[in-house]
Amino acid sequence: MGGTAGLIEALDTRSFSSVWYWLMLTVTWTWVSRGALGIPPELVRSLNRRGVGQADNSAALRLLDWVSLVAPRWQLMRDDGVVLLGVASFVLSMLAGLGFLYGLELAQALLLMMAPLMLLGWLRLQLAARLRATLAEAEGARLSVDEAAAQIAARITAHMRATLVLSGVAVATAAIWGTIWMAAHPNGL
Repeated sequence: MGGTAGLIEALDTRSFSSVWYWLMLTVTWTWVSRGALGIPPELVRSLNRRGVGQADNSAALRLLDWVSLVAPRWQLMRDDGVVLLGVASFVLSMLAGLGFLYGLELAQALLLMMAPLMLLGWLRLQLAARLRATLAEAEGARLSVDEAAAQIAARITAHMRATLVLSGVAVATAAIWGTIWMAAHPNGL
């Protein structure tokens, strides 16, 4: 019985007072902030550091190659957007109702974690669509390889900065709300 009670105590559903929630929040935002769409951030940084005209053509070609491999994976089929929007709206509405109308701490914590992640997913879908458009222009010879790589690198860099801002706001919001919750409900009551 001691082992089971210890396990239940370690996996308690009180979120804001649990180290597991904060560990999961930190690991999640660290993991999703690593890059954009699976494209190596080192490749984008090296292209941005050297500049458009000074970067060797192989680095630009490698970036375009990565984008041609990764961006189609983020393409939604015709009706997928409606289904994803419906599921996301249902989940967020359910968590908001359970968390703020019924006062469930776990639902509030999950909402504070999932809402920014869903926003990030939408931003990544938008980025992938823009990268596919730029790649199509490069394939159609409307853009040179260097110009396409520069545009793609700039868009990925802007997305990575937006991701960092979003992660900071998400963690700060969760920390502030968690502090307010813990002050209003001492000892989990």
